[in-house]
Order: sequence, then structure tokens, then C-alpha cells
Amino acid sequence: MHIVQNILLATHVFGLAIIVGPFILQMRKKEGFATGLVLAGAIIQLVTGVAMVGIGEAVLDRDYNSIKIAVKLGLAVIVLIGAIGGYLAQKKGRRVNPWFHTAGGTAAINVLVAVLWR
Repeated sequence: MHIVQNILLATHVFGLAIIVGPFILQMRKKEGFATGLVLAGAIIQLVTGVAMVGIGEAVLDRDYNSIKIAVKLGLAVIVLIGAIGGYLAQKKGRRVNPWFHTAGGTAAINVLVAVLWR
């Protein structure tokens, strides 16, 4: 099960890169955002994060900080909502900026929570 956990972790990091990479590269753009990439990354992040915690608690007998996990889950849901909103706004020809920045900025905050909260 450790191998599965490590594969999930690697996939989780790739999901993060798929969100934060386009966000940083396109932060100052006014249009043409890579909302499909950000949406895919948000879905990957949420699914792999939940799977890692589930496997860690149920199978590997890890004891996670439940408050930290709840905060990270809440932030991941906000990222997903921002990504969905940006994707739909772009398809309808509406303003994408607020959605894109919500998803990317919240993902960056989620990274800080993961790294700094010990």
C-alpha cells in the first residue's frame, strides 16, 4: 500500500503543478486563460488528496491532524469551484479573471498550509 500512497502523492504534486504553473505564467493576462488545465489539476488534487488521507488512515494507520485536513479540503473545494467557474465563464465568453485568480491564489495558499502547518 505504500507504493499506492507514493503514486498518489506524485499525482497530487503533478495536479498542483497543473494549477499553479498556468496561474503563475498567466497571472497578468487579460484573456486566453488555460482554464481546462486548471480544472483538471483541481480535480486531480481533490481526488488524490482524499484518497491519500483515506488510505493513510484506514490502511497505513497514520494519524493525521483532522483540523489541518479539513482546512486543506475546504481550500481544495474553493479551488475546484474557482476552476469550474472559470471554465464555464470562458465557454460563455464572460470574464474569467476573478475565477482564475481565485483558483490559482487559493491553490497557492493551500500549498503554504501543507508546508508550514506542522
